[in-house]
Amino acid sequence: VVYGPHEIRGSRARALPDRALVNCQYSSATFSTGERKRRPHGDRKSCEMGLQLRQTFEAAILTQLHPRSQIDIYVQVLQADGGTYAACVNAATLAVLDAGIPMRDFVCACSAGFVDGTALADLSHVEEAAGGPQLALALLPASGQIALLEMDARLHEDHLEQVLEAAARAARDVHTLLDRVVRQHVKEASILLGD
Repeated sequence: VVYGPHEIRGSRARALPDRALVNCQYSSATFSTGERKRRPHGDRKSCEMGLQLRQTFEAAILTQLHPRSQIDIYVQVLQADGGTYAACVNAATLAVLDAGIPMRDFVCACSAGFVDGTALADLSHVEEAAGGPQLALALLPASGQIALLEMDARLHEDHLEQVLEAAARAARDVHTLLDRVVRQHVKEASILLGD
């Protein structure tokens, strides 16, 4: 869910004079994984994911158009089967676009890893649990800029380019799909409104 841009909530000292403040909160439903562990809202993983989402969307949203305001992005995962960060970014991108907040470009994300000597994109939970090196890539496809790149394990530099290219190719494929869906949605909305 995306709210904003709106007036800063809480302390006005947080207001930025030249751009909007992007606030991202991530939560995961207790039934989203097979573990059924109770995870409080402010646990380490949730805070880290919220920070990653904020960094990603600060790179994409045209925050300078809304000075001294706040944009809230709330993401809740209902089923986690690998690639959680990428799914959150792709869903939040559509929500930001639907809210009418101007962006430089779509933000498309994909996870990738190196499993059994092969670079794989869009890792499942089983592939993530295999313990190989993984990375998460958020890409602004039109410019090719990387909004966020995170690796969670060591990977030999000989394999890094393969894994990075697999993630980038998958992110560009996601962009193609999201672009088609957004254009279709706009077309249907304009027909309904009689434009």
